[in-house]
Amino acid sequence: MAELGLYIHIPYCRSKCGYCSFNSAPWSGPGPEAYLDALLSEMERVSNGWGAGQTLSSIFIGGGTPTIYDGRALTRLLDACRTHFSWIDSPEITIETNPNTVNAANLDAYRSAGANRLSIGVQALDDRLLQAIDRSHSVAQALQAVALAREAGFTSLNLDLIYGLPTQTVHDWQLSLSAALELSPEHLSLYELSIEPGTLFAAKQSKGTLALPEDDSTAEMAELGHKLLARHGYRRYETSNYAVPGSECRHNLNYWRNGSYIGLGAGAVSSFDGLRLKNVDAPVEYMVRINAGQMAFHDGEALSLDASFRESVVLGLRLMAGVSLSMLQERYALEPQSYYGETLKKFCSQGLIALDEESMWLTEKALPVANQILSELV
Repeated sequence: MAELGLYIHIPYCRSKCGYCSFNSAPWSGPGPEAYLDALLSEMERVSNGWGAGQTLSSIFIGGGTPTIYDGRALTRLLDACRTHFSWIDSPEITIETNPNTVNAANLDAYRSAGANRLSIGVQALDDRLLQAIDRSHSVAQALQAVALAREAGFTSLNLDLIYGLPTQTVHDWQLSLSAALELSPEHLSLYELSIEPGTLFAAKQSKGTLALPEDDSTAEMAELGHKLLARHGYRRYETSNYAVPGSECRHNLNYWRNGSYIGLGAGAVSSFDGLRLKNVDAPVEYMVRINAGQMAFHDGEALSLDASFRESVVLGLRLMAGVSLSMLQERYALEPQSYYGETLKKFCSQGLIALDEESMWLTEKALPVANQILSELV
């Protein structure tokens, strides 16, 4: 049986942050039962159809904020995963959360239901900056969330942090990093703020009212994060992700290796044997389709061999270990040197990409401009 990841999307949050471009919307109160019912119906339909006979190696419940659902609801969801799919021994089961949506009872329930990894959207450990980016939690709530997660038995925690925030200084970033390291998470994701079209921050930027740090300061923040985490024993295994050795996110590694995965819920994407399917974004339309006995996806794409090859190269180069040349040869009967020709020679001569007999990877010199390099390879 093939192993693969399962992603389940919860599109509800307590509030919408100014920088957020994810498929999410504010929701007050507990998560709606009607959406959970639709998820379970889609899961049954997929598991009896094109997803039949699959073995899950990881489950990632993301959003949005999945923990607006209580322990009973998410237990129901994970129980359904057991009913409809086989699991490997000791699968990785991650739940995303925001600090002000967890309590001891619900965390105990998530843990009892099988969740063994928690990804907490801290973003900053500075109340002034949290207010500047429209976060609905405080530093005190973030610290409490970590403490409660440990008490519930979570031994694998990720903390998300963002740098390049409005009015943020290099010193501010250092203080947030130091405070995060004091919590001893097994995993840290450090993201540079990206201004995405359609967000509140994009509107502010167009009006000239978004006070972002200078590019040099943001670059200094990125370098500071890398050096500080390395000194504390975290290994950078992907351009934005650091882990204590052995605590790398298995689910996301499957993405970066261009593996197969099933996506359930509004806006979720599935990728399976070269076929990519995307569900409708709007939760209401998603529920209408499911309740009418229809499939939730509205867009499908079968990647050509060349397109899939390029995608595997670009995704794999996000990993510090790079992309396996033997995998590319076995999967596509293609190899990067001849495929990219002069473009690859240019990057190699500039010291931005390196190759040996086994792998191709971005050098340390390339990491600050990784996105520009990858855009030429896609």
